[in-house]
Amino acid sequence: MFQKTFALYGAAFLGALLVLSSCKKETTPRPNAYLALEYPQQEYQSYENSYHHFTFDLNKTASVKEIKPTAFEVHYPEMKATIFMNYKTVDNNLDALLKDAQKLTYEHFIKADEIIEQPYLNAEDRVYGMFYHVGGNAATNVQFYATDSVKNFVVASLYFYAKPNFDSILPASNYIQQDMRKMLESLRWEQTKK
Repeated sequence: MFQKTFALYGAAFLGALLVLSSCKKETTPRPNAYLALEYPQQEYQSYENSYHHFTFDLNKTASVKEIKPTAFEVHYPEMKATIFMNYKTVDNNLDALLKDAQKLTYEHFIKADEIIEQPYLNAEDRVYGMFYHVGGNAATNVQFYATDSVKNFVVASLYFYAKPNFDSILPASNYIQQDMRKMLESLRWEQTKK
């Protein structure tokens, strides 16, 4: 009797196990998740550097902190980002300044997926430069330099206060990239302001 009961329960258990394991739940792909980040509409105001007498348009949501006469920071606290800007006087050293600015960009080449260079030329206002977009998990994703090739040289780099994960910072990086492009395009040296 014990053997019949054991065999009966054993067969029922194996049958249930077989039925449960053979029933596959239909898997469906899940949709991609996107961050629902919303940033304010970009509005600009003129910013004048009090030491070197140049101006550019600055996003109204950003704040500027002058560190020393040759360095200042543009802060985006809600995005945990800062644009570091440095001014240098051109004194027969333009080649060295250009090499330093390019070196800063290409130091990130190891982590970068790509580096896109976009030359900028505004002969009327004597603003010449290069705008860089660095794709991938580099420490800085956007940089530019600008000069009048005679007296003034400015370099700017965007950094985030977070481990670089390109997918996570991409929306904020794109937003600030537009601001940095506006800075470069609106940059005017004191002697060429109209």
